[in-house]
Amino acid sequence: MRKAIFGTTAAVVSLAVALAASPAAADPAAIEQAVEADYDDHLEQLFLHFHAHPELSFLETETAKRMATELRAAGLEVTEGVGGTGVVGMARNGEGPLILLRADMDGLPLPEKTGLDYASTVTQTGQDGQEYPVMHACGHDVHITSMVGTARRLMTMKDQWAGTLMFVVQPAEERVGGAEMMLKDGLYDRFGKPDYALAFHVSSGLATGKISASEGIQYSSADSVDIMVPGVGAHGASPHMGRDPVYIASQIVTALQSIVSREIEPLKPGVITVGAFHSGTKHNIISDRADLQLTVRANDEETRAQLLAAIERIAINMGKVHGLPDELPVTVTVSEGTPVTNNDPELARRLNAVMKRDLGEDVFEPWEQKGMGAEDFAYFVAEEYGVPGYYFAVGGTPQAAFDAEDAGGPPVPSHHSPLFKIAPRESVTLGTEAMVAAVLDLAPAS
Repeated sequence: MRKAIFGTTAAVVSLAVALAASPAAADPAAIEQAVEADYDDHLEQLFLHFHAHPELSFLETETAKRMATELRAAGLEVTEGVGGTGVVGMARNGEGPLILLRADMDGLPLPEKTGLDYASTVTQTGQDGQEYPVMHACGHDVHITSMVGTARRLMTMKDQWAGTLMFVVQPAEERVGGAEMMLKDGLYDRFGKPDYALAFHVSSGLATGKISASEGIQYSSADSVDIMVPGVGAHGASPHMGRDPVYIASQIVTALQSIVSREIEPLKPGVITVGAFHSGTKHNIISDRADLQLTVRANDEETRAQLLAAIERIAINMGKVHGLPDELPVTVTVSEGTPVTNNDPELARRLNAVMKRDLGEDVFEPWEQKGMGAEDFAYFVAEEYGVPGYYFAVGGTPQAAFDAEDAGGPPVPSHHSPLFKIAPRESVTLGTEAMVAAVLDLAPAS
């Protein structure tokens, strides 16, 4: 599919209107043309606005207001303040399944260095009271823009589907806490438990025009672990008079590497990364405290639990090895976490086939897990709820950029990099078309 757009914008809009008025089955080519026209008329400026005005996790007040306005304008019944800044938009269209469509909206505390003319220059005070530069360095601006496009398109096609759509604008995915907060605020009790849950993530590692999804694990678990190592302060020239937390913490960092290499089964992936190590104020002072911040990843819940237990065991006992008194124990705290994100196999097979059928065989690319990224979408499809989930990736980097990298040119920036950038038109439009295709297949009009 994915043909070049032809004719004027007016002609395309007319085609979309005719499609919406027709009781005939939806035509993927006509949907593609209508989405492209909507991008030109509305979604492009919306994306540029979101990209230039990112907000930190749990503080997405203006983004939430704009999303509420956009979803109301599309004809949805909107509720704000769900799980903090979360927004829920409901579209009811007769008897049929309840389908959750989710988009995350938070940015990251990074200074943007892309050089784009719409780059973010925003700063914001975080929950800790510190001022941070903020950037959409993970593509959430694509997700919320595409959600608006999906809502606008489906509301013009109500004769093509039947049921209820729950558009969930989620805060704080980067803190892997927003989904859980919305659920704790009664998301499923207040708006209904979905029959299906859908989401996508734009990927800088996938070429534009491509979609990819697993029939099993899509993303790893992630846990943020804080280790506090106490010490006994002393003069740097008299280390025997104290207990050095820098040395003890360094021993912990080294010992943690043995967990994956010597305790976890070789064919079970696991990652323990120490991302921060803070201690001390002066060259010649032995501090009385060191703090480590870790991210821990696994591909199944058994391995996840094993990693966390081993980290606690090693950290606490390393303090004892180095003579810390009982009243000064090493403490280990899991501050944030999300389970493994698994696609429902049956649903994934069904919708992967839909992507090939409606968007083109060459659009779908088999899923390959290239890292251990994580997603709190897992909470929406947790085993306790029994909601089948489908999470897919949408290509965000032009193939020419990969070709240039292969030829020795600049590397394609990764997610969470200050250089991160994607092709907005290709990402937003394909994500929108894919969501529309999924909904039309799962909730066909009778």
